[in-house]
Amino acid sequence: MVYSRTSSQSIELSTKLMNLPDLPGVYLFRSSSGTVTYVGKAKSLRHRVKSYFTKTHESPRTERMVSAITDFETYVTDSELEALILESNLIKEYQPKYNVNLKDDKRYPYIKITNEQYPRLLVVRQIADDKSRYFGPYTNVKAMRWTLRLIRRIFPVRSCSLPLPSTRKYRVCLDYFLGRCPGCCEAGKTTPEEYAEIIEQVIMFLSGRSDEVMERLTRRMYELADKEEFEKAAIVRDQIEAIKSVIQKQKVVSEDLVDRDIVAMARAISDICVVTLQVRRGVLIGRQHFYLTAPEDTPTDEILKSFVVRYYKTAAVLPSEIYLPHEVGEHDLVGEWFVSQKGRSVKFVQPRKGQKFKLLELAEKNARLLLDELLAEKSATKRKPPAVLLALQRDLYLKKIPRTIAACDISNLGPEDAVGSVVFFTEGKPLKKGYRRFKIRSVEGQDDFSMMAEVVGRYFNHLAENGLDYPDLLLIDGGKGQLNAALGALWELGIVSQQAAALAKRLDEVYLTGRPEPIGIPRTSSTLRLLQRVRDEAHRFAVAYHRNLRARKVEASELDGISGIGEKRKYVLLAEFGSVESIAKARLQDLLSTPSIPRTLAVRIYEYFHPSHTSERKDA
Repeated sequence: MVYSRTSSQSIELSTKLMNLPDLPGVYLFRSSSGTVTYVGKAKSLRHRVKSYFTKTHESPRTERMVSAITDFETYVTDSELEALILESNLIKEYQPKYNVNLKDDKRYPYIKITNEQYPRLLVVRQIADDKSRYFGPYTNVKAMRWTLRLIRRIFPVRSCSLPLPSTRKYRVCLDYFLGRCPGCCEAGKTTPEEYAEIIEQVIMFLSGRSDEVMERLTRRMYELADKEEFEKAAIVRDQIEAIKSVIQKQKVVSEDLVDRDIVAMARAISDICVVTLQVRRGVLIGRQHFYLTAPEDTPTDEILKSFVVRYYKTAAVLPSEIYLPHEVGEHDLVGEWFVSQKGRSVKFVQPRKGQKFKLLELAEKNARLLLDELLAEKSATKRKPPAVLLALQRDLYLKKIPRTIAACDISNLGPEDAVGSVVFFTEGKPLKKGYRRFKIRSVEGQDDFSMMAEVVGRYFNHLAENGLDYPDLLLIDGGKGQLNAALGALWELGIVSQQAAALAKRLDEVYLTGRPEPIGIPRTSSTLRLLQRVRDEAHRFAVAYHRNLRARKVEASELDGISGIGEKRKYVLLAEFGSVESIAKARLQDLLSTPSIPRTLAVRIYEYFHPSHTSERKDA
């Protein structure tokens, strides 16, 4: 089914296009459902955005994207560099369909060295502006924790959370006697200067400068031996031996001492794997990998640009060189971004032969193997559905295994603020990013059937406009009437083969398409439990949205009816009293003492909620 813009939408777009500024900035394209489908940046918003609507596009991806645009918005920036930074942030926030996106939005862990007199080593998933040192991100959490255990074995670093330095007297714990902590908590065991030396060695070790650590420790060992502190010298000797064993396992890949990252990628339709090999002082110390998604015809230079900006925005260590298989899109602008964000430039290299090219081939081989693993996992998942889905297919007489299920419900507790919800399950598990909620627009009163038809129609229209797959099973919260209303909405859209069922609340009866009577499913069966779980989740999501709308409406209407209360004073009052109900019950003295509320307004608020008090004052 092909969807096109209405005449009113076309007029609105034409008007907005005529008023675009000739300034740098970022633009967001939206579909008819309001979903952001693409985020881009421009040196001139006027020329760039207009070009989408005034010329023929060779790329099918761009043609599909433009045909679905019903609205757009722009953000003006001071420079193209600021636009690049804002573009990266908005892509991360909206995850648009036509942009290059990281496949998952989880935060990878970092090793954090805290900014304290006696620093600690922590595992965190966000970088804070707290002057601490961060190393990562680590996509291989197992390898990261192995590194952390190795550091704690080699270097005596405190692991407690005591607030040091402190006026309280502490006694050293077992870690001190095991040689895992120098005894920071007890006076006289160590000094901040001695501990800072240990932390400096840890930083060098994490930065791949193990040879420098060895040199320092060797000097320290001989100094202690000269002072005849043989026990301490033996401890340092053991540290050296432990580091040697690690170095022997690391692969030397170049003779120079330049820090560099080797970035390569492998593609399979819309799935992409990018691998970063981390070379520090000629030694390969680690590998990170990331899965991305992008439309099949997305240019390689655009993928590399998006990845480089996204990855190095949070990378704790910046190399001097980055090896790449192709030139990064907008090379000069990305170079400026590194200087503005990281304080120094980075050299981009595209090796074509020799040892450097072999490193790039090694990274690409890793990327291909990891992508093949991902595709194999996806294929295995498709081949082996969970047993409960097979049971559901059997019990509901479905032609297709219901790997994806969308469930619709209506929340309509009164004549106003009726809402609908859609929850989405894949492989029997909820997928929150597939959830949708709707305000009922076209139905007045309490007509559940018409409301269900509206929600189903709008939801499937949203799927069609955004090129998304229909669910394998549509589950309706209700009985035969609600199911027929939903099917009617689908038929109006030309969708006649959608598998659908309804689950009534009263007796948990299941109604199917084309069957006048409900089918019997044992109450103890896994099929009914799954249907109940999906139905109840749709109900919970709808009710939560409905309550939220009602609560916001009550608070807004009550306070907005009082002259002199704007948005800022409304927030002040709600922050002070917690709710409109508490404001209504507040004493005049409490209102008079509220910050930022003038005396006359406090009296007006009190009289608004206590009209009898106003009458008494007038009588007096």
